[in-house]
Formats: sequence, structure tokens, C-alpha cells
Amino acid sequence: MSIPQMHLAAFVTAGPGRPGGWRHPSSVPGWLNAEYYQNIARTLEAGRFDLAFFADILSVPDRFGGSTDSQLRNGALGSLRLDPLHVLSSMSAVTTRLGLAATVSTTYAQPYTVARSFATLDHLSAGRAAWNIVTSFQEAEARNFNRDSQFPRELRYERADEFLEVAGKLWDSWDEDALVLDAAQPLFADPAKVHEIDHDGEFFTVRGPLNVPRPPQGYPVLIQAGASAKGKDFAARWSDVIFCSHASLDSARAFYTEIKERAATHGRDPGQIKILPSITPIIGTTTENARRLHDEIYDMVPPLGGLSTLAYHLDVDLSTFPLDERLPEVEVPGVEGHYREVREITERDGLTLRELGKQYGGRVEGGFVGTAAEVADGLEEWFTGGACDGFTVQVPYQPGGFEEFTRQVVPELQRRNLFRTEYEGRTLRENLGLERPGAGEWAHRAPVSRRVAS
Repeated sequence: MSIPQMHLAAFVTAGPGRPGGWRHPSSVPGWLNAEYYQNIARTLEAGRFDLAFFADILSVPDRFGGSTDSQLRNGALGSLRLDPLHVLSSMSAVTTRLGLAATVSTTYAQPYTVARSFATLDHLSAGRAAWNIVTSFQEAEARNFNRDSQFPRELRYERADEFLEVAGKLWDSWDEDALVLDAAQPLFADPAKVHEIDHDGEFFTVRGPLNVPRPPQGYPVLIQAGASAKGKDFAARWSDVIFCSHASLDSARAFYTEIKERAATHGRDPGQIKILPSITPIIGTTTENARRLHDEIYDMVPPLGGLSTLAYHLDVDLSTFPLDERLPEVEVPGVEGHYREVREITERDGLTLRELGKQYGGRVEGGFVGTAAEVADGLEEWFTGGACDGFTVQVPYQPGGFEEFTRQVVPELQRRNLFRTEYEGRTLRENLGLERPGAGEWAHRAPVSRRVAS
């Protein structure tokens, strides 16, 4: 029996990302340059990472004090973000195995456009495309798409369920052997094997077929980060990979168990869902050097930059609370997982809101600070302790953080037989150990109410 090995995703930012991190001398500000991302891609592929994962945002956040000032001034979360699909296209040109994941919102896009984009990326990359599904939750984003306010959470997920259903139908609209390319007949594509989908639903009316053949992977790999009850149910139903964030090993274990159980209730094989919690390792040649680097990065984090990012994630205007008091209990329209994480940190460490802003902006998710061996010890504990199937690696600064992790931690994990030394396959699904879905498989993942309606 083969020994289970962890999977690694890299959380790459098409912009400065963390407030403070871009200020570090090791940060290279090449965010508007294709070569910048291509070099990161080469580094990750040399380190045998499963995929590069790009988050995205459709506005410059203004949730803190109703202004974009704290985001732009501090180079925080949404101050600058390139379109990830275009960035990934440039990365695909210099790699052959690295998976390529882009975030696209189901709230402000159309299924046909998204299905076409990811089918195209999957073909051009020979089966390495992944879609991180988000439902969007910010008023600032709504105002960029002809709306005065966002959709309610329940409605966003109902729309997302139908969006995924339509995308699956479009990817299935070409049979596997529909593209014939027989010049003698001539028969380019067999019309009997390319089908209209005639979808007429609550949110979308789409005739089809798609004008791109079925993707090499069947469907692109799906990533999701649901943390609310509704979000976790959506993730357990649709996702191949789940991105999450935890303040402790115990909370990571509880989430892992819950998601695998939810997947089973939807009739899915829990082993076909890979849970990759986010970590931010700080690596030094000695423990003391790593701690000194951590403190150096932490000192560069402006508290209001971190708070404006947290305000965006929670969808709560934190400027209305006293900075030198603790964060009170609040209703969170945004990401419930981030709220639980910061409540756990606040209660555990007794932080004021000002301190929480600095901590959140410079947070070391997972607490992995130390030598390469010490970081590997922590990753091994989580992986073998039933908390994850691998990790999503964030770094305090780009691109150097990825270079250091690949050069120092990856060989340590390989030495322990916890991580691959060579890729197992050519497609992202193969490298993640995921089965290639057959045509029509997604019809069984849709909620029962949607299956009946369609």
C-alpha cells in the first residue's frame, strides 16, 4: 500500500496582497509584468506544487470607514488585482505540469462565458485548469455591476448551484469524440455529437452548445472556500479542492471531519475532496532567525491596513468600534470562517482591535515559524493528524517566499516521504488523485430541488 502524500497549492497574488509584506526588502514589485508570474510558475513547478491558486476581487474595498483610502494607502487586499485568467495564460506557456487556478464569481458573471474561458484554459494547458468559485459578498462589488446592493447569501448560493449546473451542461454539450477533423469527407465536427442544452431556469436561460469541445479533464477542477453552513454544504457538494483557514489544529480537524461527512451525505467519495488549509510559513536558518524575520515583517504591517482587509472579509465597518477595545460580537454578512478565526485569536490572546488589525495583516496562518525542519514538523503533525490533505502556501512576500519554501521545506518533506519528487500525471486531476468525471456527472451533484426542476 502506498503511503499517502500531501498536496501543495500556492496562493499567489496578482498584486501586493498583504499590507506590509510588499514593503519588505525581499518583495519584488513586478505585479504588472508577465515575467514576474512566469518566474513564480517555474519555481512552483520545480518544487512539484500541484497548482498555483489566484484569489480575486472585483472592487477596491471601501468597507472600512466607507473609503478606499486604507486599502490604497497601505497596499492591502484589493488595492491592485490583475485578472487572474490572463495571468494564468502567461504562466501556462512556461510550464507543463503545474495546475492553474483562477477565481471567478458566480454572482457577477454568466455561465456561458465562464464555461468557455475555463474550457479554453484547460485545452491550452493540456488539462491543468481549475476554477475557484466565489459568490461575492461586498456592496462595493455590487456597485460595479449595475446593483445598489448585494444579493442575500441564500440567493447567492441558489444562483451558484444553478450556475454550476449550467456550466456542467455546457462542458458536456460536446461528446468526447465529437471533434472528427476528417478533411476528406469533409467532417470537422459530428453534428449528432454536439448538443444544445436548452436550459431554462430560475436565474439563467442558455441554449448552447458551447463553442469549445469538452475540456481534457472532463470538467476543470473546482475549488471553493465555504465556511458558513450554506457554504460548507455547497463546497461538499461541488468542490474537488477546499481552501480554508484555521487558527488552530483542533479547528482544522473539526472542519476536515465535517466536510468529509457532508460529502458522504451527498453521495460523494470523501477521498475525492482535497482539503488544503492556508498556511503562511516563516522560514529561517535558525529558530531565532525565523522569529526575527517574523517580527520584522510584523512591524511593517500598518494596523489600519490589516483592519481594512478584515472589514472587507467580514463585511463589517470596523471603523465604528474603539481601536483600543476588543472586537465585540457582531453579525457577519461576509466570511464566517474568518470571523471565527479572529474571535478565537482575540479571546486567546486578549487583543484590542488595533492589535488585531496588525495581527490580521501580518498573520502567520498555522503558526509555522522556524527552520525548514521545524516547519516540516508542523506540517507533518497536521497532515498525519487528520486535519488536511495538504496545504495552500501563502508567503509574506513574493516571489522570494515561494523560492525559500521550495528550496528549504519541500526537500525536507520529500526526505520524509510526505511529498512527491515527481509529478504522477499530466493533468491537474491526475496529480491531485482525482478521478476524471464522465459526461453528465454533475447532474447528480445539483440539489434535489434543482434536479426536479430541471
